[in-house]
Amino acid sequence: MAPSEGPAEGSLMAVLTLEAPPEPPRPPARPSPLALARYAWHQLTSMRTALLLLFLLALAAVPGSLLPQRGVNPLQVGEFFRRHPTLAPLLDRFSLFDVFAAPWFAAIYLLLVVSLAGCALPRTVQHVTTLRARPPAPPRNLSRLPAYERWETDAEPAAVLAAARRVLRGWRVDGHPSSARTPPALAAERGHLRTTGNLLFHLALLVLLAGVAIGGLFGYRGTVLVKEGEGFANALSQYDNFRPGRVFRPTALTPFAFVLDDFRATYQEAGPTRGAPRTFDARVRYRDAPDGPLRPYDIRVNHPLRIGAAKVYLIGHGYAPRVRVTDGRGAVVFDAAVPFLPQDANFTSNGVVKVPDARPEQLGFSGFFTPTTVPSPRGLTSAFPAARNPALVLLAWSGDLGLDSGIPQSVYTLDTDKLTRRATRALGVGDRWQLPDGLGTVTFTGHTEWATFQVTYDPGKRLALVAALLVVAGLLLSLSVRRRRVWVRADRTEGGRTVVEIAGVARTGGVGVGLEVRDLARRIRAATSSRAHPEGE
Repeated sequence: MAPSEGPAEGSLMAVLTLEAPPEPPRPPARPSPLALARYAWHQLTSMRTALLLLFLLALAAVPGSLLPQRGVNPLQVGEFFRRHPTLAPLLDRFSLFDVFAAPWFAAIYLLLVVSLAGCALPRTVQHVTTLRARPPAPPRNLSRLPAYERWETDAEPAAVLAAARRVLRGWRVDGHPSSARTPPALAAERGHLRTTGNLLFHLALLVLLAGVAIGGLFGYRGTVLVKEGEGFANALSQYDNFRPGRVFRPTALTPFAFVLDDFRATYQEAGPTRGAPRTFDARVRYRDAPDGPLRPYDIRVNHPLRIGAAKVYLIGHGYAPRVRVTDGRGAVVFDAAVPFLPQDANFTSNGVVKVPDARPEQLGFSGFFTPTTVPSPRGLTSAFPAARNPALVLLAWSGDLGLDSGIPQSVYTLDTDKLTRRATRALGVGDRWQLPDGLGTVTFTGHTEWATFQVTYDPGKRLALVAALLVVAGLLLSLSVRRRRVWVRADRTEGGRTVVEIAGVARTGGVGVGLEVRDLARRIRAATSSRAHPEGE
C-alpha cells in the first residue's frame, strides 16, 4: 500500500507547481540623483556639447546684427517700432532689440563657459601628463603598420640606433632594450603641438568669454545727442540712454567733456547710389580732465575719440530746425533749435516743439523737416540728404501740454489728449506764421545739425583681444600639425648582417606618414655610412 502513495503525492506537487502563478518582473532600478548628476555633468562637459553651445551662441547673436539694438542706437529702435507697429512688440517680447542682455542669451553664454571649463581643464591636465610620459614600446610586428620600411646593413645594431637618434632630433625619443622576444629599438613621437593647439583654442575661447563678461559686468555704454555749438560732460545726468554693467559704479566714469563745433556730411551726387553717404566728420574740442586744456579732434566713422579707457564713437546725425515763437502777448517764449529724427535716407525728419511758457494758452507743434524740399503727390518731401532747400511743415496745437502732471514725456512726441488742433503751415527759412485767434507767431529762422555719440568703457577688451589672438594661434596649430609615432628596430641576423625595420603610424590621419617614414629610412641609411641592401636584392 505504501508504494502507491508516492506517485499520488508527486502528481499533486506537480499540479501545484504548474498552476503556481509566475513571479512578476522586477521594476528596473531607478538611477540615484548622484548618478543622474554625474551623467548630466558628463554630457555638459563633452566636446560635442561645447561645440553645440558655441554654434547656438553664434546663432543667437544673429538677431543682434540684423535688428537695431537699444544699447547701440535707441533712435533706430524707435524708428523700427514706428514702421512696424505690429511686429516690433512681438520681437521685443523675446528681447530681440536687446539681444546681448537677454536672459536666454546669458543662459547660453553661461552654459558655454561651464562646458568649456569642464571640457578643457581636465584635458589640459591629462595633456601635461602625456607630455611627460615615455613614448610607447614598439609593437612586435612592425610590418603590420601602415608605413613600413626594411633593409639590411653591415653596421652594428647599436650604430644604427645611434644614427637613428641623430636623424630623429626634434622628436621625443626613448630607447627600449632588447628582451627575450624583441631586439633593441627606438620609439619616437612627434606632433603634440596639435593637441596643445586644440587645448589652447578652447582655453583661449574660455578667456575670451571671460573678457567679454568682465566688460559686461564692469563697463558701460551710453548714447547722447549733441547739437552744434553745444557740449557734453561725462556724467550720468547728461546721457540720453545709459546702459551700465551689472556691477558698474559711477566712479568708473572717465572725467572728460567735449563741445561739438561743427558736423559735416557728404553724399554721392550722381549715379545709382545718389544720396548715399560718403563721409561723416564731427569736429569737437575736448578736455580729458576738468581743468585740462581744450584740444581739437575729428571724430569719424571707425576713428573714435579715445580718452583714457573710454571711447567716443560717432553713430548718427540729423537736422535741428531753429524756431522762434512769440505768444499772444508778443513776448518771445521760445527760440532754439529742436532735433528732428530722420525717417528715410533723404533725411525727411519728424519732431515736435513744446512751448509751455506761452500765454494765454500753451502751444505745441508737430511736423516734419525736409532738407532738399520738392513737391510730390503726397505733399512736400526731400529729394536729397543735404540741406539745399530746407522747409518746415508744422501743425499747431494749443491747450495743456501735460508737462505739469509729473509724468515724464518724450521730447520727440506730443500728447494731444488735452490739446486743440489749430492750423497747418509750410515754412521756408525766414517765413513768419501768424497763428489764429491771437495765439502768437512762429518763425522758421534756419537750422543746425546734430550728431549722436556713443561712449563706451570696456575693461575686458584687452583681455579679449589677447584671447582672440590665442584662439587663432591654437586653431592654426591644431589644423597644421600632425601627430605621429615612429619605431626603429635593429637586429643582428645569423649571417652577421643587421636587419633594420622602421614603421610609423599617424594619430590624426595617415596622410603623408608613408612619405615621412621613407624619408627617415633614407636618412638613417645614409647616416650609417654603410652599403644598404633592401630586401629582395
